[in-house]
Amino acid sequence: MGHRAKLLAGIGAVTATIAVVAALALTSKAVPSATGTQACALGEGQLGGFVDIPGGGFVMGADPVFPEEGPPRRVLVSPFRLQAHEVTNSQFAAFVADTGYVTEAELGGGSAQFNDSDTPEVFQSWWSLDAEATWRTPDGAGSDLTGRELHPVVHVTLNDARAYAAWAGGRLPTEFEWEYAASRGLFDPMDPESGIRALDGTARANIWTGLFPVINSRRDGFAGTAPVGCYEPGLTGAYDMIGNVWEWTDSPFAPSVPRFTIKGGSYLCGENYCQRYRVAARESFGVDFSTAHIGFRIVQGVEDGHVD
Repeated sequence: MGHRAKLLAGIGAVTATIAVVAALALTSKAVPSATGTQACALGEGQLGGFVDIPGGGFVMGADPVFPEEGPPRRVLVSPFRLQAHEVTNSQFAAFVADTGYVTEAELGGGSAQFNDSDTPEVFQSWWSLDAEATWRTPDGAGSDLTGRELHPVVHVTLNDARAYAAWAGGRLPTEFEWEYAASRGLFDPMDPESGIRALDGTARANIWTGLFPVINSRRDGFAGTAPVGCYEPGLTGAYDMIGNVWEWTDSPFAPSVPRFTIKGGSYLCGENYCQRYRVAARESFGVDFSTAHIGFRIVQGVEDGHVD
């Protein structure tokens, strides 16, 4: 099911009260912004750290919401090391400075941006290609990385992420590995949404808080990306496995689909719409395209994982 169809299915109640939504939208502009008020814990000196993920088994696709997430199946995964946070702009800049690497967005005419708008039109196109959007200029022409050194790098394709991983002495995780690590990090394995908030309501992840796509309350501290490590780490010690930016994996989405799997959801995942801030959630994306809400992290270790 495409994004437009999911929207139509997910906001039937909103459609019935469109006049109310429109009025609210006029006073609460949804602006993906890199700024926020959340205090962040991860410092520059902590960059590049890894956490050890022991080998074991888990139920992949547990509690599926969308058809592509299931059926639940038992998977065995070998031990590996997981970067504790998403790759940052400062890390990617070091890679580019050392290698002269040029991303596909820089070579191919830009990247996709989420459209922010004052108009109360729920069914507008949410995404557009911005020829000036690259990892160096995340908001397009005139923007730069000042103050965003510790934000996750975005506007990177799967090929860009693979190139960085090889330079850094690692690789991208498989979908098996990513979901296994995220599952082990959940605060309550019986609650798929325990990764987004604590029982007292404290935010544990950077998602869309409010009525997507017209109202973002920024209740979690941010409207756009957050610096890595702004929220408490999961039980594995890894930060931001849920929300902030989608993360590339090196696993094809399906045998008949020439696209790869992204995991974890992003700052655009809202409770009233996609709910893809769950560890079982998965989406597909073309290997040579990028957006403002997809990044990655790397792993080290022998690639393995199979259905029991």
